[in-house]
Amino acid sequence: MTDSARTGLDQIDNSILLLRGERVLLDMHLARLYGVSTKRLNEQVKRNQGRFPPDFIFYLKDQEITNLKSQFATSSFSVSEWGGRRKRPLAFTEHGAVMAASVLSSAHAVAVSVYVVRAFIRMRNALGVQKELAAKLEELERRTAALTLKHDELSKNTHTQFRQVIEALRQLMTPLPTQPAKHPIGFVTPKE
Repeated sequence: MTDSARTGLDQIDNSILLLRGERVLLDMHLARLYGVSTKRLNEQVKRNQGRFPPDFIFYLKDQEITNLKSQFATSSFSVSEWGGRRKRPLAFTEHGAVMAASVLSSAHAVAVSVYVVRAFIRMRNALGVQKELAAKLEELERRTAALTLKHDELSKNTHTQFRQVIEALRQLMTPLPTQPAKHPIGFVTPKE
């Protein structure tokens, strides 16, 4: 892969957002990648609505627009404000982004759509690795907890045994009670 292609993939990676549990590209980012205006992209989507089911594209909600606006510190996400957009931004899933390239039918859009697909695949693979690492971490945590329980039980048993040994040693250290003097057994000569 050439450096320019890698740079293009990195640029696309940075534009992919996570909204509603989906990885998406916003219409303005996708239009920039495909070399058309956002207005032109949205016109083509509107003309070909049958090619864009809800799992391919969706309009952003007010809260999502507010979150993106604060995240990027820009007013370009504003809807119906002076200098902002008049319509809600569209979010394109991976399939929606590829379908947009097909309705634009420009050579540049088709060529860039390959990079868009690769970027989504890279992100999916990266998330797969993260899930695998999370599963391994969870397994390690479970094993550590099991070892801790075993160790605690062993420690508890050892502590009890040490107490028993100490108690036995204390009993051995205490002096025996004095017994009354007994008369000797056998023949004893009287003392003078």
